Amino acid sequence: MSEPKPPTPTPSGDMYKGWLFKWTNYIKGYQRRWFVLSNGLLSYYRTQAEMGHTCRGTINLATANIAVEDSCNFVISNGGAQTYHLKASTEVERQRWITALELAKAKAVHMQAESDDSGDDCPAAPPSSEQSGGCRNLEIQSTLRTLGSKVEDLNTCNDLIIKHGSALQRSLSELEGIRVVGDMGEKMRQVTERATLFRITSNAMINACRDFLSLAQNHSKRWQKALQVERDQRIRLEETLEQLAKQHNHLERAFRGATVLPSSFSNPALANKGGAPVKGDASDEDDDNEFFDAMEDPAGFITVPADPKYHRSGSNVSGLSSEIGMDDQSVNFDEQSMVSNPESPQPLELEPVRQRRTRIPDKPNYYLNLWSIMKNCIGKELSKIPMPVNFNEPLSMLQRLSEDLEYYELLDKAAKCQSSLEQMCYVAAFTVSSYSTTVHRTGKPFNPLLGETFELDRLKDCGYRSLCEQVSHHPPAAAHHASSEKGWTLRQEITLASKFRGKYLSIMPLGSIQCLFDKSDNHYSWKKVTTTVHNIIVGKLWIDQSGEIDVVNHKTGDRCHLKFAPYSYFSRDVPRKVTGVVMDKEGKAHYVLSGTWDEKMEFSRIMQSSKGENGTEGKQRTVYQTLKAKEIWRKNPLPEGAENMYFFSSLALTLNEPEEGVAPTDCRRRPDQRLMEDGRWDEANAEKQRLEEKQRTVRREREREAVKAASSPEEGTHPDSYQAMWFEKLDDPVSGETLHVYKGGYWEAKEQGSWDMCPEIF
Repeated sequence: MSEPKPPTPTPSGDMYKGWLFKWTNYIKGYQRRWFVLSNGLLSYYRTQAEMGHTCRGTINLATANIAVEDSCNFVISNGGAQTYHLKASTEVERQRWITALELAKAKAVHMQAESDDSGDDCPAAPPSSEQSGGCRNLEIQSTLRTLGSKVEDLNTCNDLIIKHGSALQRSLSELEGIRVVGDMGEKMRQVTERATLFRITSNAMINACRDFLSLAQNHSKRWQKALQVERDQRIRLEETLEQLAKQHNHLERAFRGATVLPSSFSNPALANKGGAPVKGDASDEDDDNEFFDAMEDPAGFITVPADPKYHRSGSNVSGLSSEIGMDDQSVNFDEQSMVSNPESPQPLELEPVRQRRTRIPDKPNYYLNLWSIMKNCIGKELSKIPMPVNFNEPLSMLQRLSEDLEYYELLDKAAKCQSSLEQMCYVAAFTVSSYSTTVHRTGKPFNPLLGETFELDRLKDCGYRSLCEQVSHHPPAAAHHASSEKGWTLRQEITLASKFRGKYLSIMPLGSIQCLFDKSDNHYSWKKVTTTVHNIIVGKLWIDQSGEIDVVNHKTGDRCHLKFAPYSYFSRDVPRKVTGVVMDKEGKAHYVLSGTWDEKMEFSRIMQSSKGENGTEGKQRTVYQTLKAKEIWRKNPLPEGAENMYFFSSLALTLNEPEEGVAPTDCRRRPDQRLMEDGRWDEANAEKQRLEEKQRTVRREREREAVKAASSPEEGTHPDSYQAMWFEKLDDPVSGETLHVYKGGYWEAKEQGSWDMCPEIF
């Protein structure tokens, strides 16, 4: 139901009142409120009926700043403590309010200047708190009684003025109807008497108003100073509370570190390892005393060192040591396998690895008013908002998907594992590693055009190659397929749902990721967590990942539950923490994973588990006895000068490097993206608008052709019958999901240099 049109604000003496729309929050938006301007104060109420008992807020215009935003919007702020974003129904109404506010502000400033002299008699040194509170209460009560008596006088004068004014009006009306000269004298005498009474009453009213105003002015500054003292005390209390919280957090971490140190000193081998703790951990290299904090979730767990008998019997650990040793010496293993395997290519046949670029042009420093663009985007789908390239990074979303392969070595190691549970650890670590590139990447990738592709051919130097294609535009969906010579295949279809909430931006990836291993036929699937970009309007942008992931092996029933802890200022955990447990199909836990999604992950073998103490909500937490944690993944350092190159990783710097022989729909050939990378942002914005308009035109034409081709309604032809070029939509019998799967033909077309079937999208 539409709001009724607010009535025109009405002045009443020094009072001005009427309906305005006030911004409340990012969920409710603008709400209709009743505003009253009186005595230099602007107050508001939810309804007119609240004026007698409930005031929702008041701002003093003497210290306020009034600014006009557009034809109907204006802002009133008193320096940060209070800010009202207001909107009138018409431009004329807004101008009336602005005029009234400016006049009231000038009068309030004048009144405050006059009261400065009378308000300077406050004592310089404050008395004790008890004396100060008692004297202040007595003073306020006395002043309120005096003001109350003055208000009663004003009410009395007001009643008399109404009475005598009505009588005077009647006499004047009677005087107009007199025709007999003899009655003139008597009527004139009555008019004179009533006019005299009205003048006397008016003078009394004026004197009472003057006394009330003088008394209020005398105490206004004193009360303002008292209010300022209370505000300062509140600020000091907030700062003290924040310092106490930091000290408490520091003491907690120091205590946890102290509980580990005595045992570590008893082991001379550990004394030589040393090393500064990272992100609050007591030590990253403690041998038999590795502790992990329990998750704050009631269903969390605690890990403690396993019994020494498990460390002595290394042969009973189901091949764990041999697996770890294989991982630590993976390079030597690969070299030996190439020599011993007759099917492997001989060293003489190897081609030199291509040298790829290590720098791109530095990001220009262009100023852009973010709020002027984002204020109209609240609550909208991000993919449907026309955004300038100033918010982008010179990469497409397809290239960002391909960045998941930066730590492909984890999948190479997983393909060599004999145990499916150990393989699950590497797959889970690969899942976490895909977020490591996002910690500083606050730029938005380009939305791919429908039919746009991106190939990443690293077959000669890394043993894999991948292909991405934008298979849908509304909703935007991208399909990805990667295969490796080491025996694994990765495929995913991701649809991004994003909402701008004013202070932060939430990005919810929809769809699943699947990983298949040729040797074991293990089939894994998982989904992505929610990405949140904070401080969209004010402050420095920062990114957080939060949510839970279940990595499932559909062949064996093994499962790994990963939890990405959201950032909390008062949390005792390290920032960006990730924890997980690897379980078999019976629910028995075998491995514990812990680390951070922006730095490293470790895994530990569980030797025994038991129920521990109750958690925060009365639920029992499981205690796992584990062997020493081993590092399974660590983030690669960023290249030098990455802060000037959009914080790109070494792989990201090469993704948009021009290459010969790629498809005409490849991201590297996209002109607006190339112009942005070269620093020509104005030209990139113009080119971006051209490409988007061309895509809309092609889509409308495709819909018209689909409607014409539909011979009968029974056929159910969809208006947009677009078919992807290199992927086809299939039902996966293993996971039970429907997704676009690579149907082949791309690499064969590249070898032949035949791209006639590709659409002209750029």
